[in-house]
Amino acid sequence: MATEADTHSAPHGTRRDFLYVAAGAVGAVGAAGAIWPLINQLNPDASVLALSSVDLDLSALTEGQSITAKWRGQPVFISFRTKDQISKAKAVSLSDLRDPETDEQRTKPGHEQYLVQIGICTHLGCIPNGPDQGDYGGWLCPCHGSQYDTAGRIRKGPAPKNLVIPPYKFTSDTKITIG
Repeated sequence: MATEADTHSAPHGTRRDFLYVAAGAVGAVGAAGAIWPLINQLNPDASVLALSSVDLDLSALTEGQSITAKWRGQPVFISFRTKDQISKAKAVSLSDLRDPETDEQRTKPGHEQYLVQIGICTHLGCIPNGPDQGDYGGWLCPCHGSQYDTAGRIRKGPAPKNLVIPPYKFTSDTKITIG
């Protein structure tokens, strides 16, 4: 025999179902709140982000002058080359170079007078002197005698590669962003 309790259907959601859903939601929010600091600590800190790019104004440079900037803890040589230095760099035969690169590959189109390169010798990481040093009028590493030309290409000595060109772009005729 059927009783009234057997024939009466239960409502769609009970109080117990609500408590299960609420407890699960609070647990999920709590877990996300606990995990977020662990994920966030993987992001670079402010000092690293500050060094990721450097903006420089080159308007104070005159022809034949060079400056040294710091980017990611490394010296960056920026030279405003003379027409003579550019013509000497372009006149070099690629077969004479240990690490063949043309002058055009080492500068930006329309800004060939500016040479931007990381000032670390590719032999053992010393800081070369220059410009206007050595047999080629470029940079000279005083430690082991590596000599670079007016385009920063290795010409003599133990260094295996040219001075490295960092990623950079001109934001105007005299302003650059390195990095």
